[in-house]
Amino acid sequence: MTHTHHGFDYIEITVADMAVAQRFYGAAFGWTFNAYGPGYAGIVVGGREAGGLAVAETSSSSSSSSSTVGPLVILYSQDLEATVAAVQQAGGTITMPVYAFPGGRRFHFADPTGNVMAVWSEAAHA
Repeated sequence: MTHTHHGFDYIEITVADMAVAQRFYGAAFGWTFNAYGPGYAGIVVGGREAGGLAVAETSSSSSSSSSTVGPLVILYSQDLEATVAAVQQAGGTITMPVYAFPGGRRFHFADPTGNVMAVWSEAAHA
């Protein structure tokens, strides 16, 4: 699969209940899923994994749990460290530093208006 540098690449939808979400999205849109454990499932659309369902982390504070609900737009980068630097130089705030996951590495950031997004790079580029 090819990815476009700094292009929209993937979207994660935070859910409270994985089984309920899979039933809903499967029935409503015909999506199928790749299970990666109890807290994550890849969304397969048209034979391609285009997004994921992520179980929201629970918190005792209702205000912090509401901030984890909703979609997370994920961009792709050919050079993750250069993208981190560009985000910071442009005035963004890194909210989750670069970390590894089974498909590569990624980080999360907030833009100056508060929108949170993520950027990832394949393991081969790590």
